[in-house]
Amino acid sequence: MLNAVIDLSHHNQISSFQQIKDAGILAVIHKATQGQSYTDPTFSSHRDAAHGVGLKFGAYHFGTGGDAVGQAEHFLSVAGNDGLLVLDFEDNTQGQSMTLAEAEAFVSHIYSVTGRYPGLYSGNTLREALAAAGITRPEQTVLSNCWLWLARYGAAPVVPSPWSQWTLWQYTDGNVGDEPHTVDGVGPCDREQFNGTAGELATFWAAQCG
Repeated sequence: MLNAVIDLSHHNQISSFQQIKDAGILAVIHKATQGQSYTDPTFSSHRDAAHGVGLKFGAYHFGTGGDAVGQAEHFLSVAGNDGLLVLDFEDNTQGQSMTLAEAEAFVSHIYSVTGRYPGLYSGNTLREALAAAGITRPEQTVLSNCWLWLARYGAAPVVPSPWSQWTLWQYTDGNVGDEPHTVDGVGPCDREQFNGTAGELATFWAAQCG
């Protein structure tokens, strides 16, 4: 495993992307959008700064209840369709949560536009939704075409069916989970293990970019 990926949003106070890179981080996934209209105000400037120091960069959309295709269009309008893309599928504490069917519609639309399925970030929300729908096999959901980014602050990632492996594992939110929690240049933050080597990370990232 490779501990060299972090994810960020406007909640993080970043002092230096160069320090982040010098701390051994190779890639950043940043919140771009939420719902059908919200755009993270720091997304564009942080993308430019990350690219400026040579960090790999990706974007995620926080899914909410409602028009999933509209959300996908909004996401692509902000993030573009030529980079690493992710759907964040988790409970929405500020309103209606995205359903499993809406998540399927979202990733299907991303695929129809880009020719690539996005990554899927989730934890207990995904496990509970799959269990409620009785889904255990890949052919039962289009979500199985997405590479999996697990959120689990325990000793090890637990992969839900119908996936056989994980690609990224968010092992800490900067407070809970194993150390290290912090990164120079940003402090406490969400940190991810990549299921492979640095070379494999580069190959994976390139494959996600159109």
